[in-house]
Amino acid sequence: MVNRQSATPVIGWIVAILLIVAGCMLGSWQLQRMHQKEAMLASVASVLRERVPRPLALANDPARAQAYDWAVGEGRFLPQPAWLLDNQQRDGRPGVRVFRLFQAEGDPIPLLVEMGWLPVGAARELPKVGAAPADVTAIRGLLLPPPSGGLLAGAESQTPDGQYLVIALDPATIAARSGVARIAPRVLRLDPDLPLGHARDLDVLPNTLPPQRHLGYAVQWFALAAAVLVIALLLTLRHRRRRP
Repeated sequence: MVNRQSATPVIGWIVAILLIVAGCMLGSWQLQRMHQKEAMLASVASVLRERVPRPLALANDPARAQAYDWAVGEGRFLPQPAWLLDNQQRDGRPGVRVFRLFQAEGDPIPLLVEMGWLPVGAARELPKVGAAPADVTAIRGLLLPPPSGGLLAGAESQTPDGQYLVIALDPATIAARSGVARIAPRVLRLDPDLPLGHARDLDVLPNTLPPQRHLGYAVQWFALAAAVLVIALLLTLRHRRRRP
């Protein structure tokens, strides 16, 4: 028969090792996310500091789908409903971010332009967006990847004034509803100094964790792994002292 007293420490160490490995993996993942966001913020800071004007058509370059550029150009906003991205915080208040399709001159592929943020009422009253400028408009701003939807679906509903309300920006859905073949893989966040749109800034982490938070979570996971190791060692020593 198996000696239960000798089997207990083995089972305990198996569980402890699994927990330690899991803690170290999660801590390493958080450190990786921290370094990714630090690199992203450094890239954005460099672009905003230099503000070298690039053409709006650069938004269509698949090789730069995850890059950041300062772009300028002229064109027209398509006469279509706006896309309201829900669950967007600003100064601690809930709201939506407004996006419109823009057709740059000489470019057959439209891109989404982030017009800014609008608040949502206490009883979930959605804001009235108003019409887009009808004339040829000069715009400039930061080209950046669209907000990540994570595991969220891109299903949409319509507001009382005919705009689309979504919880994630799905390019295929937007293109299909807008009657275009496809849209650019990047979006343009308007320069806050431009006299159009709504409240906005050039913060690229408005609704996600900053690098410091990822570091804090990494420390917690590594500390948990270390605590499991210490507890396993103490229990092993205690078990050996009790053995006859």
